[in-house]
Amino acid sequence: MNGFWKKAAPFVMAALFVVSAAMTARADLWDTSENDTVKQTSVSKGKIGKSMNVTVDVYNNTPDDWKDVYVSIENPYGGMTLPGPDEEHGGEAFPFERVTGKSISGGIGAWKHKSVSIPAQVRIDLPEGYYRVEVVVYTDWNAAEQSGYQVDSDFVNIRITQPAAGDTDDSEDVNKQIAFTLGEGQGTPYGVYPNVLNYSVNMRNSGLADAQDVTVEMILDKDSEVFPFDINDGSYDRYFEKVAAGETVQLPYSMAIREDTYSGFYELKFKIHYRESATGDLQEQEESFWVRIKNKELEDEKTSQATGEHAQSVARIVVDSFRTEPETIIAGEPFRLVLQMKNASSDIAASNILLALESETSSTGGGAVFTTVSGSSSYVINALAPGEVSELAIDMQATAGIDQRTYALKIKETYDSPEYKNASAEISINIPVRQIARLNTGTIDVMPSDITVGSETNIMFPINNTGKVLLYNVTVSFEADSIAPNETYVGNIKPGETGNVDAMVTGTAATMDDGKVKIKITYEDENGEVQEPVEKELTLWVSEVMEEDYGEAFGGEVMMEPEEEPSLIQKYMKYLIAAAAVVAVILVVSLVVMRRKRKAKKALEELEGSDDEIS
Repeated sequence: MNGFWKKAAPFVMAALFVVSAAMTARADLWDTSENDTVKQTSVSKGKIGKSMNVTVDVYNNTPDDWKDVYVSIENPYGGMTLPGPDEEHGGEAFPFERVTGKSISGGIGAWKHKSVSIPAQVRIDLPEGYYRVEVVVYTDWNAAEQSGYQVDSDFVNIRITQPAAGDTDDSEDVNKQIAFTLGEGQGTPYGVYPNVLNYSVNMRNSGLADAQDVTVEMILDKDSEVFPFDINDGSYDRYFEKVAAGETVQLPYSMAIREDTYSGFYELKFKIHYRESATGDLQEQEESFWVRIKNKELEDEKTSQATGEHAQSVARIVVDSFRTEPETIIAGEPFRLVLQMKNASSDIAASNILLALESETSSTGGGAVFTTVSGSSSYVINALAPGEVSELAIDMQATAGIDQRTYALKIKETYDSPEYKNASAEISINIPVRQIARLNTGTIDVMPSDITVGSETNIMFPINNTGKVLLYNVTVSFEADSIAPNETYVGNIKPGETGNVDAMVTGTAATMDDGKVKIKITYEDENGEVQEPVEKELTLWVSEVMEEDYGEAFGGEVMMEPEEEPSLIQKYMKYLIAAAAVVAVILVVSLVVMRRKRKAKKALEELEGSDDEIS
């Protein structure tokens, strides 16, 4: 028996080694299925020595609203010790050099959840593999005291890999050391003349380091077509001694709307000056923020050659109102401009009225923003009695390559009055032009493209912003009967730039159709309105896990594989073994009998010898 175990021991140890290896492999990912508050739709990925975002969903599973919610990643291991040589996939190492917590704008309502991305800097000395990090959720957060009420914490997974060859730091990366974002999480302020517009601008340090000695300078302009507010204060600068990484501060303003400002959207420009340290060099960043103003739809007469003794005897031609058909003008597409021209004088008629249209020029191409379909930019109205209105319809087109904003169209007037000939004036209207957001996707990589129920696959592809407008809050979702619904946040994508999708999708049921998974790419416009999704497809096959049946001992029928015909020796092996056993027994018995006979004979001889001696 001892010899048998000595021979079987190597096979038993090999089997235990295989089982142990399988258990280690299954321990790669921390089990997050029991998480209540912090959940993951996919494993966040980062590269060694680079910045990354850990994206999670925070659930408020209580009947009370959570206010001033703050989410952070904390180090429960008490140090930065790297894993030992026998600890695979990261062990208990804390993977980050620096982590910036994140406030959730507007808090989280009862029984609701919100997604949040937490910026972090991956350690440069970290091995590749999976790591678990603890995400802690606070409410009633006091940014000044860096304290709040901890409601819960859960562990989530991240995956760290080596950066690809040629990877460089992107100077436009939103996760760089210090970067500022204006207007995050708020709507466009709306002011109506003659009221004062009271508004605040949210400014967040979206970088990974604190900013010191921060001054926000509003760029003013005397031109009411550029800057819609009266300049009353000596300075519109706002100063902060420090803006911590991830912190959001408010820039409050109270400004009177100019009388000569016209309805439309106005871009306010800011210069943000800051230092990376208390004694560091002064840095600068430029950002923009939009406001909307409601006033008159025309500009009063700017210039007139009717002066001196004739000034009071000249009619006054204004744009009473105007509209466009369609209401929203798309760059590159035709539209109709309908002008309501009115003689605003109470007792002076006007005749021989010549209107010449002059469009603002494009800053990109230098040509006119608006052109007429007919090719002529001059139009005539025979006469206008005092208070009379005449409608003028002009077919026009907006240039395709212009930026999305409001453009001026000047109307130069020449007309006669009874007491003054060839009077001239110039007025203008502002026409907003929109660009259609355009995007396309690169090659969609699915690795692997065949999975089993319960396993995951990695989906990666780029989203290219090929249009002229910024795509806000780009989100990608994956839908199919065979997978768990998944939504991945990409973020903002500037014109001409690319956002990358890197998502993990889990199979939940075997594929019963053509294996198509629907991809929906959604984004918001500058007003925060979600646009129609762009749909793509990929192919993914999910199959059931093939389980082995171990027979009736495990509650099933024995499934026997067909066996090959045994050889002659195999066929009669049991008989040969039995015969050998019989032969062995016979030999043993024969040896015992022979030995006993030999002993008896010897004893007899010794007895006979003794008798001879006695006699």
